[in-house]
Order: sequence, then structure tokens, then C-alpha cells
Amino acid sequence: MALKNPNATLLVDIPPEIAKLKAEQEKLKYQRNILARKLAEEEALSTGHMISIQLYVQDLFWVAIHNAFPDVKDPAVMVQQSTQEKFGDYQCNSAMPISQALKKQGKKAVPSEIAEAIIKDLPENDVLSKVEIAGPGFINVFLNPSFVSQVLDDMLVNGVRPPIVCEKKHVCVDLSSPNVAKEMHVGHLRSTIIGDSICRLLEFLGHDVLRLNHVGDWGTQFGMLIAHLMEKFPDYLKVSPPISDLQAFYKESKVRFDADPEFKKRAYQCVVQLQSKESNIIKAWKMICAVSRRDFERIYERLDVKLVERGESFYQDMMIEVVKELEQKGLLQEDDGRKIMFPPECTIPLTVVKSDGGYTYDTSDLAAIRNRLLDEQCNWLIYVVDNGQSIHFDGIFASARMAGWYNPSVAKVEHVGFGVVLGEDKKKFKTRSGDTVKLSDLLDEGLRRAAEKLKEKEREKVLTAEELKSAQEAVAFGCIKYADLSHCRTNDYVFSFDKMLEDKGNTAVYLLYAYTRIKSIARSANVDRAAIEQAAQSTSVSLDHQKEWKLGKALLQFPEIVIKISEDLLIHSLCEYMYELATSFSEFYDSCYCIEKGADGRIKSINMGRILLCEATAMVLEQCFNILGIQPVEKM
Repeated sequence: MALKNPNATLLVDIPPEIAKLKAEQEKLKYQRNILARKLAEEEALSTGHMISIQLYVQDLFWVAIHNAFPDVKDPAVMVQQSTQEKFGDYQCNSAMPISQALKKQGKKAVPSEIAEAIIKDLPENDVLSKVEIAGPGFINVFLNPSFVSQVLDDMLVNGVRPPIVCEKKHVCVDLSSPNVAKEMHVGHLRSTIIGDSICRLLEFLGHDVLRLNHVGDWGTQFGMLIAHLMEKFPDYLKVSPPISDLQAFYKESKVRFDADPEFKKRAYQCVVQLQSKESNIIKAWKMICAVSRRDFERIYERLDVKLVERGESFYQDMMIEVVKELEQKGLLQEDDGRKIMFPPECTIPLTVVKSDGGYTYDTSDLAAIRNRLLDEQCNWLIYVVDNGQSIHFDGIFASARMAGWYNPSVAKVEHVGFGVVLGEDKKKFKTRSGDTVKLSDLLDEGLRRAAEKLKEKEREKVLTAEELKSAQEAVAFGCIKYADLSHCRTNDYVFSFDKMLEDKGNTAVYLLYAYTRIKSIARSANVDRAAIEQAAQSTSVSLDHQKEWKLGKALLQFPEIVIKISEDLLIHSLCEYMYELATSFSEFYDSCYCIEKGADGRIKSINMGRILLCEATAMVLEQCFNILGIQPVEKM
């Protein structure tokens, strides 16, 4: 018989006066957000922080539209990048929807006249050079080249800085989460890479980020492992057991557990002793965890991922308090000997206490979310876990709200889901024998293939041994990360070394080569970093040529891309931006000389304005690589 949720809410009609108040409240909230953003933009302009040009232009039009048409309720403010150069840099397409709104009020509404009224009320600013009306009422917006040049000059001197965010948050990101006594496999790759990139992004924006690794370091399987350890290494308390292959050790204990009833009894007894925290059992447990931790840390070091380990064991004592609190609040129900929690709008209950009195993953996740919200005082929780866990997290979040720990108006809690890694046969990525691919083996294979790629290009002839090693690691780990991050995380993606190592198209190899090519230009001109900074004080970035202007505008889009992905946490948008930026640079470089050389190969002249544009491009690409967790190299 299916369980019914007694806490499910009934749908009722909302009284008109309440609906009106809610609408007004939403309008005020929107206006407050616009005001907060405007203040942040003004602060950014005055303090040298980068701003999102599109949002700034949008807010200019928001002010103009509300001043010109105060009687139009919630007018559409539609600003987007222009698709063609003749239509300017941005377009405001609000005149038509405002015209329709005015017609409903019985007022005269000619879109071209509406567009004229909007332009008339635009606030004074240094960002726009001109605006003009096209067609029936489209407003074409042209950026001021001197403003673009000023932003790029500032970037060259002060570095690529983040846009100002309205509110700095205390963020907890739950990522990676392997199980102790089991090797990390390709299934852990996405959570680790995506989670690390999200952390890097939020840290760049100035948020306080707690990177938590919720490892599986507690449970019944440890009884089996401890019993096997005690019997195989009876002097484990005096001599540290020489366990090098924990995966093999786990398989040995599992075979005994399944085949030997007496061993199974001893294993269950060890579980009871572990939960009672008997000192010798705890020591054995710590030894097993330490072996796993060393294996995990080797992987994290190779991937350049920093984490704070806080496994299930961390929440054991808290679970007792959680159950007590939920019982006192009357939120638990009895069901066939177990205690369940049925949050509103959920079809599957959480099992908080099993019929044998033990706790579950539900219990530890409830203790974890309570700890993060109330004890850690985090106001943004991000769980980077595969899509298959979405129903589970819906239940955890709803239960936390039901218990009074989670208030959506105070904190933001979200499950950042992702698809699975597929092999080239479009099935789950496995070895030829059908086993799960070990993450360490995958990284080793990446290094081997990267070495082959560099050898194919004969890079050993021009690079030192140290430079070659750095290039090999940049290509190997960079291509694995980029292949994952360049796909929309919510979808499955096909893992293919051949495709990710291609040096054409949207790949890490292409972008890494583009970066090294850009960095080589200043070296060829004998211009070092100090000379770049000095030149930026006296020479403006060159933006006269069409391809220079296109590249300069592309560089200014970096803050709006960063703001966008901080809202939707879809990192592939940054990868798309990097590829577009590299393509724009390639077009610029093919059309505009930076260094002129004579027939004898000697430098005749250097276009410093273009060298500065090259350097600005390299700086933005480098910051993008940093957010992705990829280490670029200047020679490859």
C-alpha cells in the first residue's frame, strides 16, 4: 500500500486583494534589486572594478523607460547584444511592448515616438557614444570607444578584477564525496571538477566559500573492514598494517562477509563497537580512513583541488540531536517500526530512524544541512551531486524547511545536478572488461596521450624538460577538465580522448595553444610585463580597426558572463565565451600586424596599442582558465 503524505498542501484560490499585495511586493523587490545593482555599478565605476556593460546599459534604459512612462505597469526592459554591426553594439527593443501596453489603456502609441521618448530620458553617462532609432522603434546603442579603451587600460595596470556583487555570501559547496575504502572512479570526476570550478568562480567574486568533501567514512561496511583488519593484522595496534591496495583489501573482506557466517557475525559486532566508539575499534577505523585519504589526496593534488574533509562520521553525534528535535516538534511518524518524515509536496518520505534503531543517509544529510545553515551560518548551500539524487535532495530541502532550519528568504539552497559520463558507445563509461574506470588510471592515460601529442608536434626540440612537463600536465588535466566543463552539466556527455585532444574547435588544446601564441607576441617584441604596465599609462589600447573593436568589445563581456554563471552555475557558458574570444583574437591577428619585421628578420616597428590589446586578451583568458581550474603555460 502506497504511503500518503499527510502534510501535502491543498490548492486554494488566492483572494484578489492578497494577489494584488503580492504583485506589489514583487514589483518593489524588483525595484530594490535594480537600485542595489545601480549603486554597485556606480561604485564599480568609481573604484575601478569591472562592470557588466549589458546590465549597465539595461539599467540606463530601465531608468529612462520608468521616467518616460510612469503609468505603464512593469514595462519590459529588453536590452540585448546586436546581431549585426550596423545595428550598433546593443539594442533596446522595448518600444513595441510598451506600445501594446499603452493601447490597452486607450492611449496613442506609436513605437517610433515611444523610442524617441525613451532616448530623451536616458541619464547622462560616459558609456554610450550615441543611440539611434531604426525601423519601427528599435533603439540601436553604440558604445563609447574612449570608455572601452579606458576599461582595458585599467585592466592592463590593475589586472582582471571581478564585478562588484550586491551581497557577499557565506557559501558551502558540497562536492566530490568519494567513499572510504573504495577508489575514486570516473563517476566522481564530474562532481569534483564542476564543484571546484563553482568554488573558484564564487571565490573570485569575493564570496566566503567553504569547500566540503562529504566522504562516506561511516556505516556497516566498516564492521566488515575492521574485522578483516583485526584478523589479518592482529598486532595492528603496535605495527601499522601495510595496506597499500585498499580496494583489494575491501574485496577480500567482502568475499569473507558473503561466504562466512561467523565472520559476518564478528563484522556486525564491530559495527556496534564502532558506534559505541570503543578505542581499539576507532583506531582501526582511523587507519583505514588514513589509507583512503592518502589515495584521495594524490588525485586532488593532480587536479589542483582544495577541500575540507567532513565525512558522515562528523555528523554522528548531531544525528541524535536531530532525531530528538524532530520528535519534539512532532514531525516524525511511525511506519512499520521505522520513523519517517513526510515533508510537504514530496511523494517519498525520508527514513530518519530504521526499524533496528539505526540511522540512514537521510538522517546524516538532515544533520549536515542543519549544521551548515545554523552552526556554520551559511546563507548559500550548493550540493554538486548527480541528477539521480534530485528527488532525495528535494526531500532533504523540504524537510529542513519544515523543521524551521531553512528559510528561503534568508538562505539559498540548491542541488546542482549533472549527467553521467558516457563512453563512445553512448553507454556508461567503463573499461573493456566492464569495470568502472578508476580516476587515477584515467589521469595516467591523459598524461600518456598528452606526451604523444607534444611529441607529434616535436615540442621536445624547443622546450626545456621542465617546460615540457608543465605543458604535458596542462594538456592532460586541462583537456579532461575542459571536456567536462564545456558541456552543459545537466546533460550526459561522451568521454573521448581523441576529441578532447584535437587542436581545432572548442577544446582545451586549442585554447591553450591560443594563449601561448598570444603570450609569445610580446616576447617576440622584447616587451616584458613592466613595459606593458608602463605603456598602459601612456598608450591607449588600439581600437580603430574593425577587428580591434570586435576584440575589445569581446573582452568587456567577461564581467557579464561571470555574473550570468554565478546565477545559473552553468560553467559551459564561460567555455563558449573563451572560444569566441580566442576566435575574435585570431581574426584580429590575421588582419592587424603587431610587429613589423624587415627582410633580415629584425624588428622595424612595434604597434604598442595592439600589443596592449594582445596582453589584455591573455589576461582575460588566464582568469577564465583559473576559474576552470586549468593551469595555462606560456610556452607549449
